Amino acid sequence: MAEITSGLRAVLNHPLIYQAMQWLVGAERLRRHIAARVAPRAGLRVLDIGCGPADLLAHLPGVDYVGFDSSEEYIQAARARFGQRGRFFQAELRADTALDLGAFDCILAVGLLHHLDDQAAVRLFELAVQLLKPGGRLLTVDCCWSPDQHPLARWLISRDRGQNVRDLQGYQSLAGQRFAQVQAECRHNLLHIPYSHTLLTCSLTSDT
Repeated sequence: MAEITSGLRAVLNHPLIYQAMQWLVGAERLRRHIAARVAPRAGLRVLDIGCGPADLLAHLPGVDYVGFDSSEEYIQAARARFGQRGRFFQAELRADTALDLGAFDCILAVGLLHHLDDQAAVRLFELAVQLLKPGGRLLTVDCCWSPDQHPLARWLISRDRGQNVRDLQGYQSLAGQRFAQVQAECRHNLLHIPYSHTLLTCSLTSDT
């Protein structure tokens, strides 16, 4: 999930500090909301791109979980906490290796798109299309600009280390280049502090 200010970047690379900060801002509320969208069930295949310490897995009982993150510290924390409940890879997920993972019912990209420029974001959507089962979904969550957001939310987001924060239409239009159906929603109440998120639900077919 998105760090609150770029000045905390080095500190938040430590999993315990990162998790403490997430707890302070109320990230558990956001995780519960994401988990409800996933609708976990036994055997559901979930790929989490940029999983961090995989805290979301605590809300996904029974799923077949695969998490990727570039941080060795985060992946070690995920393995220590969740053991055999998932598979965790310290790597950047790339098209030349991803197909070995098989197909997934749900792919998650939480706090990722606002770190990617338009070209890299479209590549992510292309990869998700390749990895989803028929009827599968890609769920994304990112901080966003919104004309009705709280001034504090706008200030915090302006200091996020992600350099590609967009408004709802910006995220939606990028996803729409590869997905037949993209449902987009802006929420301002998913943390304990004022903050704005765009949530995308991307489907392969328009009737999913």
